[in-house]
Amino acid sequence: MLIINKLLNGGIDYMEVKSYFTDFISNIRLTQNQTNDLKTGHTTLRKRLLEDEDISPIIINTFLQGSYRRSTAVRPKNNSKSDVDVIVVTNLNSEEYTPQEALDLFVPFLEKHYSGKFEMQGRSIGIELSYVELDLVITSAPSEIQEELLESESVSISNSLEELPHWTLTKSWTAANENSKEEPSWKSEPLLIPDREKGNWEPTDPLAQIKWTWEKNTACNSHYVNVVKALKWWKKLNPDPKYPKGYPLEHLIGSCCPDNISSVAEGVTLTLENIVSNYPTKPELKDHGVPEHDVFKRITEEEYQEFYDLVSGAASLARQALDCEDKVESISLWRELFGSKFPEPPSELIKSQNGAFTQRTGPTPSVSGGRFG
Repeated sequence: MLIINKLLNGGIDYMEVKSYFTDFISNIRLTQNQTNDLKTGHTTLRKRLLEDEDISPIIINTFLQGSYRRSTAVRPKNNSKSDVDVIVVTNLNSEEYTPQEALDLFVPFLEKHYSGKFEMQGRSIGIELSYVELDLVITSAPSEIQEELLESESVSISNSLEELPHWTLTKSWTAANENSKEEPSWKSEPLLIPDREKGNWEPTDPLAQIKWTWEKNTACNSHYVNVVKALKWWKKLNPDPKYPKGYPLEHLIGSCCPDNISSVAEGVTLTLENIVSNYPTKPELKDHGVPEHDVFKRITEEEYQEFYDLVSGAASLARQALDCEDKVESISLWRELFGSKFPEPPSELIKSQNGAFTQRTGPTPSVSGGRFG
């Protein structure tokens, strides 16, 4: 029946409804205005840092990290602002400066440019503007070898993954020279960031996370970052439990999304099913670049179990949508999972299938009690 339906409809893959997913991803990605706001915010901050006569002498370079750089950010909900993380690599010796002393060096700069708009956080400095939120992360001095890499264009460039399909982490890489992608990639080293609450410097390796995401997206035929966006949006529609979200959720998706997927629909379904089969209890997920860090450390067993139940229901619903032999029914099931941002089928298609399709009178029951937005 499945093959017959495809043949009757001109070979169109009705189960994956790819054009609908294309529109869905467009509906949940950052808008052009939001992207422009992020660029204005981080570009202005980085320019001011490098031009400040007091701060610039201790700065080696600045670069972006986070979901914006990795192209896994989704549109904020409930009037929230978009955010971007700015790493400031300094030449400060972590043995000579306490975390608080290092952060305090930036206070005069912040008072000058962002008075009343910044707040000291556990491991960063938050800057809240009317149009965007910035997270300023300070690091101590890297090794001499890593300093060469950190000064390169491959690190400092602000384009996201989707804007730079041939990016590699190398000293010689430039946006104008695609041949540099053939040079062997460098292995980054963890940077140390100040933890005010613990009073010590903690390792982090954002470049390893960026590099891993680039390679994973290539292995997934460029569908991976959109699988992440889709499932991050699904989690926004299901805010309870609060965690995992953000990067921990993205890391879990990365560990469960298979390589060589042919579509976002397939990637979403298999990722959810792999979470269910691979992690019935809270896993330990080693951070890329800093394997001694468990990105799920702060998530409680109770939170994970509630999340697992939510995923179980979502996996069942996604499988129904993927395997459904009717396009209208498949679209309706995907809308149940992803909410109103997933496009409705055109009325002409519904009318044309009235003879072969019985309109649903209610939502398909799900394991988690129908909490799919």
